Amino acid sequence: MESLLASPEFQMMLLLFFALGGYLVASRINQSAVIGLILVGLIVGPSFLGLITYTDFVSSLAHLGAVILLFVIGFEFNIREIAQPRNALIALVGVILPWIGGWWISLLFGYDSPTAIFIGIALTATSIAITAQVLKELGKLQTEAAKAIIGAAVIDDVLGLIALSVGTEVVTGSVSASAILFTTVTAFAFIGIGIAFGMFVVSRFLVRLDETPFVQKFPEFIFIFAMMLAFLYAIGAELVGLSGIVGAFIAGVSFENVKLRHSRDPKEGAEYLRIIFAAIFFISLGIIADFHALTAETVVFLAALTVVAILTKLIGCGLPARLSGLCTKDALIVGFGMAPRGEVAMIVALIGLDMGVIGQDIFVVLVLMSLFTTLITPIVYRNWFYKEEYCTYGGEVPSPAEAK
Repeated sequence: MESLLASPEFQMMLLLFFALGGYLVASRINQSAVIGLILVGLIVGPSFLGLITYTDFVSSLAHLGAVILLFVIGFEFNIREIAQPRNALIALVGVILPWIGGWWISLLFGYDSPTAIFIGIALTATSIAITAQVLKELGKLQTEAAKAIIGAAVIDDVLGLIALSVGTEVVTGSVSASAILFTTVTAFAFIGIGIAFGMFVVSRFLVRLDETPFVQKFPEFIFIFAMMLAFLYAIGAELVGLSGIVGAFIAGVSFENVKLRHSRDPKEGAEYLRIIFAAIFFISLGIIADFHALTAETVVFLAALTVVAILTKLIGCGLPARLSGLCTKDALIVGFGMAPRGEVAMIVALIGLDMGVIGQDIFVVLVLMSLFTTLITPIVYRNWFYKEEYCTYGGEVPSPAEAK
């Protein structure tokens, strides 16, 4: 019996069962599916029922979910629309202000300088997986605010990598300008080369391949090739220190001009995979949190840090967005859209824990801060910015015909 309970089949069945529960909870409380899935993860995880823990199996599936989700999101975007100077400004201020805010609030609560530096680094992170999924649910991926969020988040990931590099070297006492420069150049070079190679080499190759008798006999071949490319780009991103989801997003963007006549649509196939694995990813965010590790002192610090985390992204990203020409509502959408720290901040926290810079108590605080900032965006979007559309159509995202 124990071997059966530990089998991948049973664990997969259990996760999908909880995913169904997440959708039911979201429907009951009239919120985004993301909220329902994270809440179910909290309930069944160590914080409450303890039915499932964050095992290597769950972690692996969740990571696949984030990669597939951003690959699918990438299909929706034209690189020229998101590679705007304003996005660089939004990302830059949206990294500097949270770093300063996290460092300041940590010193205020009595933590030493190395700990404060690493907490500040964790606050620089932005996880676009959550925001992108909510915007996709709402049918808002093609808005100016969404394009600003996605573009700024990609740059944010590079800047966050630089911040991690600088912070790590400051903590270890070995700051090197050449190492920082190398990290920066490598990251931007990967993005530029990855996009160019995907758009001008891979895409054209697939269009020609689509006309061959071989692919006409096996129409699923190009879909498999596309998924392989998504994971290849994710591996490449991780090798240069970026998040794998950035690489997957770039791979998705690369397929913008691919028009196939004989093959199965890669986007349609990837969409079905997203439904399964992204649900597991969102559940895992609830499972990884454990409220039992909190103490009275860390609860106060957690509350203060979460407020600082939200405000510094809201101001740091929202204000540059407003100054760049977006209206106030769109600027606020950008600010809240950049607030989720998600799995990116959790990874930074884990690095700090492994280095001995932060203790288990701060690690738990950063994980829960990531969770709370992740929860706030879908709640604000659904109940504030897009409440009118959501209520008008009875909780359903309107089709273009209905919206007219």
